[in-house]
Amino acid sequence: MSFVCTRRRIAGLVLSMLALLTAAVSAQKIEFSAAERSRILTHGPWPPAPALDPGNAWAGRAEAIALGQRLFFDTRLSPDARLACASCHQPALAFADGRARSLGRVELERNAPSLWNAVHERWLGWDGAADSLWSQALRPLLEPRELGSNAAQLRRWLAQDRDLACRWAASFGTLADDDKVLLVQAAKALGAFVGSLQSAATPFDHFRDALAADDGPAQARYPASAQRGLRLFVGRGRCHLCHSGPRFSNGEFADIGAGFFVRPGQVDPGRHGGIQDLHRSEFTLLSHWADAPGETALKTRHVSPQHRNFGEFKVPSLRNVALTAPYLHDGRVPTLAAMVRHYSELDLDRLHADGERILEPLRLSGDEQADLQAFLRSLGDAGARRWQRPVLPTCRR
Repeated sequence: MSFVCTRRRIAGLVLSMLALLTAAVSAQKIEFSAAERSRILTHGPWPPAPALDPGNAWAGRAEAIALGQRLFFDTRLSPDARLACASCHQPALAFADGRARSLGRVELERNAPSLWNAVHERWLGWDGAADSLWSQALRPLLEPRELGSNAAQLRRWLAQDRDLACRWAASFGTLADDDKVLLVQAAKALGAFVGSLQSAATPFDHFRDALAADDGPAQARYPASAQRGLRLFVGRGRCHLCHSGPRFSNGEFADIGAGFFVRPGQVDPGRHGGIQDLHRSEFTLLSHWADAPGETALKTRHVSPQHRNFGEFKVPSLRNVALTAPYLHDGRVPTLAAMVRHYSELDLDRLHADGERILEPLRLSGDEQADLQAFLRSLGDAGARRWQRPVLPTCRR
């Protein structure tokens, strides 16, 4: 066989392989409409611009983050040295706890949400009773059913631990005589630490960026099932109306037909009670405890409870959703499949609506439910359960 013939055969094989590869890529790439593309692109880019805990002058400071880390993982923050913040927000469980209802000194009424990306949230807690990370940190810190801590306990701990006392001095200087000042400072250190927790880009983010760049081969690397689920999410499912933006949450509150009875004769009022608690709190962005909150305090000034808020709970971020089961404010939905099924079979008689109703039963087929789950799994950061506590350098003052 001549050299020329051999080259022609090789060239022909190469062209055939390229044709097969092109066909395979095309088979894995869904053509989204202009409207679908526009909706998809609003869910990025990720990571977003850095954010700081509002009203917290120590947010973003390395020394306060290090102090907050020490406080977060140490059980001595509770009087019996049994509980820490990390008891309900475990790094190996994506800073949640995997329980339907969290366990403090007793079983609580609500599910512990993940702390990843919490600094980007408008309101904190399932009912939005806190308007900043630091004000949210005060609630479990002082709640008798949770950590049940107090200033005296914190002072004893600081007197016994030189490293902690050094870090405290590096952040706040001389130990305050006022108990409330001391507790707010601890909460602001915790807020600084939690505010540093930002998850990485996900398979969806890589697809979204490829879509923005018209990079066909990169788009085709995103599983076809996830692409079909994404089309449902931004299309017929209209999920994007509430789970919007890069965080996949509008930051507000909604009724999705989940009951709000805690036990016979006791209800969880959700957002309605959260707004009342917010107004009763002395530790908000409107208080003198807030450090130059500026316009961020406007949300707190103008929010007021409405009748429709009863039984509404926060629209959670869907980032890392597949890693943080069970779901809803009380963890009543055990799996991602069950959560998708809830929306597929939604009982409209359990909903109350103010104005236009957004939710309708999706009536998804089995394949569509599987596709939607594939998309939701693609919102997971592979490192969200592998966070390792940074080793802090020795504190010297």
